[in-house]
Amino acid sequence: MILSIQKLSIVIIILCSFSLLLSCTDEKFLVVIPRVRVKNYPVDTPFVYNNKVNVSGNINKDEKKRLEENLANYWADSLFARRVLRFGVQYLLQNPPVFDTTTIPTSQSFMSGYLFSQGYFRTALKDSFYVDTVVKGNKPAQYRTTIVMDIDAGNRALIDSLGYDLNDTTLQRITKNNLKDSKIEVNKTPYSKEIIAAELDRLVSLYRDRGYFLLRRDNLAAVVDTLNAVLLKSTTDPFEQVQILEEAEQNSKENSSVTIAIQQRRLADTSNANNDTSFLKRFYVGRINYYPETYLAEFPDSLLNHLVSFNKQANRAYTVYYRQGQFNPKIFRQFNYIRTERLYNDDLFFKTVNTLGQIGAWKQVETRTVIRGDSIDINYFLYPERKQNITYNLEASRNTGDVLTSSNFFGLALNITYRNRNVWHRAVQSTTSFTNGVEFTFNQAQTQNNSLLQAFQISLGQSYSFPRAFIPFKIKRPGRLDFGRTVVSANASYADRQDYFRLRSVVADYGYDWKRKNKVWQLRFPNIEVYSLDTLPLLSEAFITNPFLRNSFNTGRVVSIKSSLVFTYPGGRNITNYARFSSEVCLPGMDKINNKFYQFVKAEAEYRKSILMRKNTLAMRAFAGIGYNYSVSPALGITLPFYKQFIAGGPNSMRAWGLRQLGLGSSLLSDTSTTFSDRYGDMQLEANLEYRFPIAHFSSVNVNGCMFADAGNIWNVRNDPNNPNSQFDLSRLGKDIALGVGTGLRFDFNYFLIRVDFGIKLKDPARLENNGWLNIADFTWRNHEFDKYDMNGNLISAIRNNYAVQLGIGLPF
Repeated sequence: MILSIQKLSIVIIILCSFSLLLSCTDEKFLVVIPRVRVKNYPVDTPFVYNNKVNVSGNINKDEKKRLEENLANYWADSLFARRVLRFGVQYLLQNPPVFDTTTIPTSQSFMSGYLFSQGYFRTALKDSFYVDTVVKGNKPAQYRTTIVMDIDAGNRALIDSLGYDLNDTTLQRITKNNLKDSKIEVNKTPYSKEIIAAELDRLVSLYRDRGYFLLRRDNLAAVVDTLNAVLLKSTTDPFEQVQILEEAEQNSKENSSVTIAIQQRRLADTSNANNDTSFLKRFYVGRINYYPETYLAEFPDSLLNHLVSFNKQANRAYTVYYRQGQFNPKIFRQFNYIRTERLYNDDLFFKTVNTLGQIGAWKQVETRTVIRGDSIDINYFLYPERKQNITYNLEASRNTGDVLTSSNFFGLALNITYRNRNVWHRAVQSTTSFTNGVEFTFNQAQTQNNSLLQAFQISLGQSYSFPRAFIPFKIKRPGRLDFGRTVVSANASYADRQDYFRLRSVVADYGYDWKRKNKVWQLRFPNIEVYSLDTLPLLSEAFITNPFLRNSFNTGRVVSIKSSLVFTYPGGRNITNYARFSSEVCLPGMDKINNKFYQFVKAEAEYRKSILMRKNTLAMRAFAGIGYNYSVSPALGITLPFYKQFIAGGPNSMRAWGLRQLGLGSSLLSDTSTTFSDRYGDMQLEANLEYRFPIAHFSSVNVNGCMFADAGNIWNVRNDPNNPNSQFDLSRLGKDIALGVGTGLRFDFNYFLIRVDFGIKLKDPARLENNGWLNIADFTWRNHEFDKYDMNGNLISAIRNNYAVQLGIGLPF
């Protein structure tokens, strides 16, 4: 009976999970549509229940989808059924409007205007509607009206000519010298108001970077001409005129096109007076003033008129107005990208503002500019952040467990961080961190050491961030970088895995962080790491049953170079992309000095993609990492040191497996172990897919749900005879890949997020039956394939669940 309940439970979980996933979106490949609940509907009269837009024409599938999604926002309010998705499975339609045919032309006008702005000049709109009568119990009948708008969009016009006709010769020359930066390709780029607006913005930015401080968007105009060139042919023959008109009509149907000319807007069309040409004047940078001790309650405009309350220190480049001398005036030389007596540059001006805001010493930056003749005086008002503060963070995680029994592991960590944002009065950021964490079990009988406390860790770290790069060589064109800093850090830690090992470590590094646009680089050299390991009785026993563990638990010293590159970029409307690449290379030749120095290389790559679909989000992640130990020292083994190796499982990885409980490959060695079952590998491949949707909102807490699927594993790079099937082999990839599916809840408190995920091992490389795939008909919560009996007939259970429950802080990716 209990087994039947288990089977029924897992079937219900899987079916509900996937039906929920299918019901939460309107993509074509998903067939289940959420039900709609109607409240407070008009009685005895038709009301608007649904709106549909069908687009046809000479357009591709993606463009059709784009138009239909956008046109859905152009229904008149009195003709639109506004639905709200609730609990991920139901739409609520509350107070629907009465259906009125007189409002249909208004919607047609809105939609035609939008299509015209997108380059569809010859469209045909046809409306229709139908009424469904629905009776539920004793309630009044519902007359549900669905309005359909069928649109023939025709052809989208291409920009066949782009010209610049500017009266000012300097503007004309600047424009022609920078034509390559235009996003418009003649006869390729389709016309839209957004494309034209982007070109105007590009020109305004181009001009303002070259001294035209007063020039704005409204000083330029784009003249758009849709006239067919065939009509310009001159003839007096009436038959030829008819032929020309027919040819023009045919060309309009087949190839719509527009001609665009960018011009100076006529002064009469702007807010400027007819004789005002000040926007054509070029300005130079005048005085640069800093106010680094501005109070939050003070207004910059008022301060400019009451400078007597400040002390000041001036030099050739800038002047600092201060009260208490909290900041050394010399530091502003390295933050200022804009220079006096040079043409004003809008890009460098905002680059300076952004740099000052990223340092961390000031919480807010405001500016005021004052025109003085042909010069612009620039004033930076900096509002200091609190100099020192202490923060406390409590983290919790539960990475494996059993619903039917009380066997589980739970972790708690307390993080205390002390920050000083203005060390030595030079805006240097100092961070001192202390971490104390424990891991314990609620069922000591399920552990080898019968102890409540399973792990203890303590660490102390110190870092300094200098808001400039101390580099022993000169950088070409340093102004191209948006921001750079030098980082010095050190960390000491002690970890005690009860009765298994004690690990002590000291890590120190020196390096640089710098940023340019959407790219962030990090470089650490040297990175020095020293480790010391004490092997305790239970780990010694594990070495006997799992000899390969000796390779992983060798410790030595590391002197390496670490680097990383992170960048984000848009991938289209409502799509964001994230990519990360990192590497670590040990300094060659150190093993010649002492055989305790590791020699290895390691590389990682990660990609994330997020697609926003109205209120729901589809998130994807892919990760690949590999390391190779080329050390010849027998004392260091053939693998990476275990503190550099990859692990799988846990709240941020393969969520159907506990932390460090997946792998290596399809090896059975760790899964059959009744002692130490943690796994570490030199290579990892992983892919994650997660669909997120809102469920409910209570006060300040948003409750969201998710469905997820994880695939991946870890491997050894070298063959280990003591651990068969643990080495990566492309021919075994299908066998080695693990698959997990599940569902989860997210409790979003705005300033932090708690999540609980439940994952099922859909395919487990260590599962013997059914080629590793889950057999729902014979489902059990725990896998007993590797249970053993000792000499006295007592059961020795290898703890292997077919699921995992994960507790985490923040989103997994």
